[in-house]
Amino acid sequence: MPIDSSHLSSERTTNMTKTAFTFRGLMVPVFTPFNNDSQRTLNLAVIPQYAEFLAKKNVTGILVNGTTGEGTSLTVAERKATATAWANAVKTTKQHLMVQVGGTTLPDVLELAKHAESLKVDSLLCLPELYFKPTTTSQLTEYLELVSKAAPNTPLLYYHIPMFTNVNIHMGQFLESLGDRIPNFVGIKFTSSNLDEGIQAFNAANKKYTVFLGNDQLVNAGCAQGMDSYIATTINMLPELSQEILAQWKAGNIVKARELQDMLSKAAITISKYGNWVETMKVAMTTLTNMEVGPTRRPLVTLSTEIRTSMAKDLQNLGLQVKL
Repeated sequence: MPIDSSHLSSERTTNMTKTAFTFRGLMVPVFTPFNNDSQRTLNLAVIPQYAEFLAKKNVTGILVNGTTGEGTSLTVAERKATATAWANAVKTTKQHLMVQVGGTTLPDVLELAKHAESLKVDSLLCLPELYFKPTTTSQLTEYLELVSKAAPNTPLLYYHIPMFTNVNIHMGQFLESLGDRIPNFVGIKFTSSNLDEGIQAFNAANKKYTVFLGNDQLVNAGCAQGMDSYIATTINMLPELSQEILAQWKAGNIVKARELQDMLSKAAITISKYGNWVETMKVAMTTLTNMEVGPTRRPLVTLSTEIRTSMAKDLQNLGLQVKL
């Protein structure tokens, strides 16, 4: 039985006043739907259906334009259009909407932050500067201060994903150092296998900040450390597994939670062995659900029919229902 996470969504406001960040639980980084044409143009018409599909699966949090959403492969205009489409969709589904605004030039980051705030989204997530990279907590803080000032009335989180950014600032130390320098800063997305660092971030400043663990294979391990919030790609196509891991931990059924994590990890490994994370996960979305989110955009590649068939058979051998 999926965990009832309806109480986990923060309340959507009708004015531009600063609000506390109250969301806890599972948030899904959504794919950006593309048409299967030469330019991989946006297929925004799918987004209302996508939102409803996830809402019916009790998924109450949406992250737009992240890594899974190929946000750094979109133009500023496309990122705005995608964020707008989701902002309109969640008016019906009442899901918490987080928009990732980083991963481009600073003027564009600030423009995207302002635009997202004008949409009254629930929160912002921001990658660091990707070329003139911050190397100290002070430099990272100064960068996020600029983003904060562009959208001062929206909760702001930092996106820590060193495997892509090569920004290796220790998140526990960073959060301990912040103090009150960024009034609307509320937490981080921690996408790393360094769980020790993630736990230090979770405990920083007397657990002042929300830490979303962004590793599909560490949900159970995070629960064992008291962590309660996760952003994981597999929530798109296998939400029940993550939901049930949280539910079993809440009920004290540790062995069952471990078994469910083993199943989720096997599925993630089976999918991702066929190529790039986003390339393979987007194929898995089509293979395991009725949602059509289209191909990936260059520089990512489209997986061959042979690979898709092989992946489907492997997933079927795990006991999952697939579309062959």
